[in-house]
Amino acid sequence: MNFQLSQEQEMLVAAVRSFVEKELLPHEEAVDRADAVSPELAAQIRGKAIAAGFYAFNMPEEVGGGGLDYLSQALIERELAKCSWALHVFVARPSKILMACKGQQIEDYLLPSIQGEKIDCFALTEPGAGSDANSIKTRAVPDGDDFVLNGSKHFISHAGHADFAIVFAVTDTYEHNGRKRNAVTSFLVDRDTPGMTIRRGPKCVSNRGYHTYEIFFDDCRVPASKVLGEVGKGWDVANAWLTAGRVMVAANCIGQAQRALDVSLQWAADRKQFGQPIGSYQGVSFKLADMATEIRAAELLTLHTAWKMDQGTMTDGEAGMAKLFASEVLGRVADEAVQIFGGMGLMDEGPVERIWRNARIERIWEGTSEIQRHIISRELLRPLLR
Repeated sequence: MNFQLSQEQEMLVAAVRSFVEKELLPHEEAVDRADAVSPELAAQIRGKAIAAGFYAFNMPEEVGGGGLDYLSQALIERELAKCSWALHVFVARPSKILMACKGQQIEDYLLPSIQGEKIDCFALTEPGAGSDANSIKTRAVPDGDDFVLNGSKHFISHAGHADFAIVFAVTDTYEHNGRKRNAVTSFLVDRDTPGMTIRRGPKCVSNRGYHTYEIFFDDCRVPASKVLGEVGKGWDVANAWLTAGRVMVAANCIGQAQRALDVSLQWAADRKQFGQPIGSYQGVSFKLADMATEIRAAELLTLHTAWKMDQGTMTDGEAGMAKLFASEVLGRVADEAVQIFGGMGLMDEGPVERIWRNARIERIWEGTSEIQRHIISRELLRPLLR
């Protein structure tokens, strides 16, 4: 078992860490207060990410992406996450499911997304279909050479900056084990398509400046040429992306947790009470020890899972374990950081309360902790219950 990073990976981590410190973190407080990222700042970050070679690092080299393996991607995600999603989202990693593009879609969507000319958003969740994605109500009815979409989506991250949406809609139903199931198709829908409306959603306390949106479809006509993948095979497209995405969320959680630990260590060394640094008291020092231990465990689990993805041996349950454990470790670490800082931990004078707020959503999006436990337990029990 060799846990040593390659020289190239160590250089990559150092370069991304430097980029975050110089290009992202200086803007974090202002963006959080304004709850917005200006178009100028977004373009600046995107341009510098492209120049640095970080843009589309998750896409294959043969189509112009970075061509990095999953382990290297996880290392980058860990570093980027030390800043809010509102900023590091512009160091873009287009949805990997765009690799399902074919024909003219490659020129219209895949390549522009990799080159930073277009931005995508992933439109699956609906008001009545969160964890139960099969319950989506948006319908796409064939009409000649088109599909007509009606329905709505919500909690669609980054849709306000997107040039097109990857939209999932029901195109048919079928019976499976006596239950009615939806056959779902994914579509590439340009933001200026008539009948499609994008509206800012409810304000979230996590990752201020990284907004979610509602998307409405009212007799929205989409050419059949915009089907991504195959008709009725939308889940095949989605699941390939969601499973890998959970490992990257885990890596993000580790980066946030490490930042919380770093600022807590510095505070524990500098802050004095009763004539001594508070880190000299076990009430604080033992918290730091537990935080560091849990982060190390989450990091090893996550990087090992990313390595297994590269070997083609990772299971859905293993991806769920990484996401579940890392997100819950982050929640505990962020909470302990607030406790170590005391009253100052809840003031907006520093990053601790931002990390604490931002941490909470990680146990919800990309599959809740409860869904991850369902996936894990199902995988454990399935061989015994046949």
